[in-house]
Amino acid sequence: MEKTQNNKAWLFVLPVLVLVAFSAVIPLMTVVNYSVQDTFGNNVFFWAGLEWYVQVLESERFHQALLRQFLFTGTILAIQIPLGIAVALAMPRKGWGVPVCLVLMALPLLIPWNVVGTIWQIFGRVDIGLLGHTLFNLGIDYNYTQDPVDAWITVVVMDVWHWTSLVVLLCYAGLVSIPDAYYQAAKIDGASRWAVFRYIQLPKMHRVLLIAILLRFMDSFMIYTEPFVVTGGGPGSATSFLSIDLVKMAIGQFDLGPAAAMSIIYFLIILALSYVFYTVMTNLDRER
Repeated sequence: MEKTQNNKAWLFVLPVLVLVAFSAVIPLMTVVNYSVQDTFGNNVFFWAGLEWYVQVLESERFHQALLRQFLFTGTILAIQIPLGIAVALAMPRKGWGVPVCLVLMALPLLIPWNVVGTIWQIFGRVDIGLLGHTLFNLGIDYNYTQDPVDAWITVVVMDVWHWTSLVVLLCYAGLVSIPDAYYQAAKIDGASRWAVFRYIQLPKMHRVLLIAILLRFMDSFMIYTEPFVVTGGGPGSATSFLSIDLVKMAIGQFDLGPAAAMSIIYFLIILALSYVFYTVMTNLDRER
C-alpha cells in the first residue's frame, strides 16, 4: 500500500518563500538586469552584454578596493579568532562570574552598526574624543581624518571591539560542552596546559570555530556602515572598501550599469570564498 504524501506543509513554507522572493530574488534579478544593459536616460535601456563586467574587472579602482578589502578581512580574522579563543579560555566555567561575563560579552553585539560608527567617530576625535584627546596629550600624533594609517587602525580596533564578542561566545559554547571526564583524564596523565588545549579543547571547538570564521569572514568582507560613518572611506580612498566604493559608484556617480556589475562580482567573490572556507575546514574536520 502506497503511503500518501501530505503536501499541506508547503503552505507554511509559502509565506517564507514569498518574503525571500521579494527581499532577495527579485532585487537580485533587477541588479542582473542593470548589469547587462545601458541607458541614455528617459528609462530607455539597450543591451550592453558583458561590457560593464569587463570594465569593472579591468578597473584599477576595483583592484585597489578589492586589495583593501582582503587586507582588512585578513587582519580582522588574524586578530579576532586568536583573541576570541584566548578570552573564552579565560572566562569562568562555574559560579557568579559566568552570567556577568556573558552579559559583558553580549553588550557590544547589541549596539547597532551606525551607533558603533558614531561612538568611535566621536571617541577618536582629537578635540572632544576621549581617545584622540588622550593620545594628543601623550604626544602621539593621531588623527584618523587625515592619516591613512590612523584611519586603518581606528577601523580595525572598532571592528575588533564590536565583533570579537561573537567569537568569544561561540568558542565558550564549545568549551562548556566538553565533559569533565576529559580534563580528569588529562590531569591523571599529567598533561600540560598546552597539551590540554591542543588535544582536548581545540578539537572540541573545531566546529564552532568554523562557524565563527565563516561569519566573521562574511561580515568583515561586507562591512559598510561602521567605516562609512567614521571615515567616509577616507582619508582619500584609504578605507574605501568594496562596499563603500560600490555605494559611491551607484549613488554618488549614478553609474548603475558598472555598479550592478560590480555588485554581482562582489556577491560571487563572497560566495566562492565562503564555499572554499567551508569545504577546506570541513575536509580538515573529516581527517581528524
